[in-house]
Formats: sequence, C-alpha cells, structure tokens
Amino acid sequence: MILCLDVGNSQIFGGVFEQQDIKLRFRKTSKIGTSSDELGLFFRSILKENGFDPKLITHVSICSVVPEIIHSLRNSFIKYFNITPFFLQAGVKTGLKIKYSNPLEVGADRIANAIAASFQYPDKNLIIIDFGTATTFCAVSAKKEYLGGIIHAGLKISMEALESKTSKLPSVEIVKPESPIGRSTVESIQAGLYYGTIGLVKEVTQRLTEHCFKDDAPLVIGTGGFARLLKGNDLFDIDDPDLVLKGLYIAHKINGEKVLRPNSKTKQEAQTEIF
Repeated sequence: MILCLDVGNSQIFGGVFEQQDIKLRFRKTSKIGTSSDELGLFFRSILKENGFDPKLITHVSICSVVPEIIHSLRNSFIKYFNITPFFLQAGVKTGLKIKYSNPLEVGADRIANAIAASFQYPDKNLIIIDFGTATTFCAVSAKKEYLGGIIHAGLKISMEALESKTSKLPSVEIVKPESPIGRSTVESIQAGLYYGTIGLVKEVTQRLTEHCFKDDAPLVIGTGGFARLLKGNDLFDIDDPDLVLKGLYIAHKINGEKVLRPNSKTKQEAQTEIF
C-alpha cells in the first residue's frame, strides 16, 4: 500500500492506495512546529482506527508547500514506519515540461495536480482549478507542457481578511447563500465570497483559454476542498477531489516503480487502468 500526503498551509490531505484504488482518505490540520513523534503517532493511529495495519504501508509519497514541516515528516516515517518517504520536488521525474521562468517556484501540489490530469486525460489541453487555501489555476497543454497559471486568495483567506482588516465584519461560515443579495451582514459576506469566486473563475478561465488554447478548447478540472461547494455553476467540466493524491501516486510510480501499463495494450487502455 502507498500512503500519499498533500501538505498544505491549512491541512494535510492523505490517502491510502491499494494498487490504483483509494481505500482511505483523511485530513489533519497542518501546523508548523509539529514534531516527528506527533506526526508518526497520528499516522499510525489514523490507519489503525480505520482498520489498516501500518505495517502494510510499503511506500510514502508526499508533496508539501510548507517547508518547515518537511524535516518532521521525513523523520516521522523513518522512525514509525521504517520508510524513507518520496517527496515530489525539484529534480524528480514528472512527465511534464515546466515552462515557468523558474521551475523551482511552482508549488508541488500544483505539479501533482498537473501530473494526474495529464495522465488521465492524455492529448487534452487542460485548465486545473484548485480551490484550497489559495485558489490556483494551472494551464497544461496537450503536449504535457506546464504553461503557468494564476494564484488568487482562496475563500477562507478572503473571509479571514475581511474579519481581521475591518472593525465590524464578523467571521462567517462559508456556504452557498440562498440568494445573491444578502439581507444581513453575514448573508452579504457569504454572497460576496460565493458569487465573487464564481465571477473570478469564469473570467480567469476565459482569459486563460483565449491566451493559451485559442484553437482547441481545454478540459477544465475542479479540485480542492471548496470545489464541491461551487459545483453546478458551469465552472468546470470535471470535479476530482482526489486529483492531488492521484498525482502523488503516479509520481511515485514513475520515479520508483513502473506504472501499471502492459505492453500488449494501447496507451489509452493502459492509462485508464490506473484510475
């Protein structure tokens, strides 16, 4: 079994793969300063509580946008699992051509998303929208070129900014409002966050499409914690909440083990076997 971890600024999103199937998903608050012992014990306990023997974990694949936690993560798996984890970072194989001016600046989570999307939808132009702490847009060509993207404050950051930078605006629950016009302060903030994000996504997607993919419209994929909240607004063609985990699984395979791709089958048939 392979344990995959997406370490973000707000949460650690984890998944356990048995072959190509995700058998367990979990989330944990990410916190700078967490010790390797705390992390190791948490990962062992979350597996046990869900009926999995930690000894069955043979590999660990990680992407992290929080450099301060990497040391503790690595040591937690060495100490509690006797495994040196694989980190998706500069220098590893991705199957992508990174067109960033400085490829080292691209977040590992964005690369993981791009790996999974380009593997699952070969020969397609792609726009990947990740609704997490930040709302990010990534453009990937049918030639597996990572063209670049856009980073914007996410729903939670936007809400926290309103709360912290104003005297009277409260913290609110991030939900789909009943109406686009609020009749209270709370409703007004909720409507602004929700419909403001819809407007942002539609405009940015249109701009990226016009700039990068004039002749061949892209497939738009939504992922991340808030993707399902925004589903149903014609913002993306596919909702894939596990995209980053799938990318980590594939990245580990192409760097350490061969992806399940029998020679007797076509590229398309073999790729569909993974997910």
